[in-house]
Amino acid sequence: MSIFLDENSKIIVQGITGSEGSKHATRMLEAGANVVGGTNPRKAGQTIELAGKELPIFGTVKAAMEATGANVTVIFVPPAFAKSAIVEAAEAEIPLAVAITEGIPVKDSAEAWARVQELGNKTRLIGPNCPGIITPGVSLAGITPANITGTGPIGLVSKSGTLTYQMMYELREIGISTAIGIGGDPVIGTTHIDALEAFEADPETKAIVMIGEIGGDAEERAAEFIKANVTKPVVGYVAGFTAPEGKTMGHAGAIVTGSAGTAAAKKEALEAAGVRVGTTPTETANIMKEIFASL
Repeated sequence: MSIFLDENSKIIVQGITGSEGSKHATRMLEAGANVVGGTNPRKAGQTIELAGKELPIFGTVKAAMEATGANVTVIFVPPAFAKSAIVEAAEAEIPLAVAITEGIPVKDSAEAWARVQELGNKTRLIGPNCPGIITPGVSLAGITPANITGTGPIGLVSKSGTLTYQMMYELREIGISTAIGIGGDPVIGTTHIDALEAFEADPETKAIVMIGEIGGDAEERAAEFIKANVTKPVVGYVAGFTAPEGKTMGHAGAIVTGSAGTAAAKKEALEAAGVRVGTTPTETANIMKEIFASL
């Protein structure tokens, strides 16, 4: 079992002819994903050969869905065009859109997300500025390396791409059901809570790792949700224990003011909800290994 992405996922790539789109579409195919085509309005009607497979190029997401039955799109377009790409995917009502693009203006992300909601949330948006989602050995929608780990019973949700990869590697002996990089931008679609809810409902996911970052209150809200709704063991890690107060840090643009948004405050909130929190990624993985051994 998995969440959001499985063997029935038919994937298109918005921006498939660009360097990033074609490179990662190739890696997705090599990882076993069922990539069925892509979009580029200027090259509609042409094809592109990737990983030995000839893929059709369409002018729009809607046309691609009608012709291929696609139910997932992965967005690899420059930041200036990302808002319209997300909105196009949502207006076509594709069930899952994964926006990889980094550097989208916050106003654009906010307007795109508002449009997704206005349309009745028929499209689940993951990202932007994220590595996407992987169900190891089954499918990949994004840029997560597919050979880090095999399939297993641990669900993983993370704000950080590189920490997603490290945690997958640290837990490779147990394996991952689905790993979702939700992105660390101020405005994102799928949240920690969305992923936690889905992992809780997935019978094959036995325990969950949640990785957060300093800034904002997403982890505190997730802690409240865990306390009220999650029965499976959750292990947490919050990146940024050594971050200086009042300084904007990293891609998350996380500003820590007083105690609000600090790693320590998030750790305290999570522990109050029964989540064991590691102070390093390796310690976090070791806590999960210990918990898993006793399940």
